[in-house]
Amino acid sequence: MVRSMTAFARASSECDSGVFTWEIRSVNSRYLEPHFRIPDAFRELEPQLRELMKKHLSRGKVECSLRYQSAERDTTLSVNHTLVHELNRAADEVHAIIGPGNAMNVLEVLQWPGVLLSKEVDNKAVKTAALEAFSDALSKLSEVRGGEGNELAQLIRQRLDAMTQLVRQVEAEMPQALAAQKQQLQDRFADLQLSVDPARLEAEIVLLAQKADVAEELDRLHTHIKEVGRILEQGDAIGRRLDFMMQELNREANTLSSKSLTTGITQAAVDLKVLIEQMREQVQNIE
Repeated sequence: MVRSMTAFARASSECDSGVFTWEIRSVNSRYLEPHFRIPDAFRELEPQLRELMKKHLSRGKVECSLRYQSAERDTTLSVNHTLVHELNRAADEVHAIIGPGNAMNVLEVLQWPGVLLSKEVDNKAVKTAALEAFSDALSKLSEVRGGEGNELAQLIRQRLDAMTQLVRQVEAEMPQALAAQKQQLQDRFADLQLSVDPARLEAEIVLLAQKADVAEELDRLHTHIKEVGRILEQGDAIGRRLDFMMQELNREANTLSSKSLTTGITQAAVDLKVLIEQMREQVQNIE
């Protein structure tokens, strides 16, 4: 399956302690670039998250966000009495030094780091639920990428068919173009009323024909077009190979243009380069 690198997916999972919601966005990139925005309580899961991602994706800049909604019973707070007593004792010592009046109030005590205790999100079931939700989101992302990738593949195949028609058009025009070039050379000598050795004239005509012959370029264009079609059938991570083939196709189209004998062939070469550029733009989004 051909897969695009541009997609979005969301997945949720629920356990006794709360609900996890993952959102994953991906865009094109030369490499696999994961970026995670997750609560600190789940930060230790990042290596496992990266390994899961590698099983589903090969390329793309991927942004992953986790939102965790704790169950109501897990929001109960408790007070660290030991720390409060220590804070009060320290305040009394400061009071003895600076004079009457305890400078602390209840809100300041509660805001002190570590005074309020909440249930830590570190049990195995919670982390398993987070991983399951992430795996589900990755599967959905792959499905979306596959659907868009198939559409991109169809667009590329349409342009390959158009390129094949152009190459055949040039092939059909070449014999007439070479004959016209030969006649043009003969007419030029005749207009100049030059006496030329027929064997020498024939040799010059053959040399010019060789320089203008694009049979090799046309053959390579046919070969490259078939190879692009074959790569599309393979699917998987094919973006880099397709990008290389676009370079090869463009090289042959440029050579064809430089050897053009007629305006028709020149126009065909221009049309080929337009189609190749259109494909190249689509290929940039393929994994």
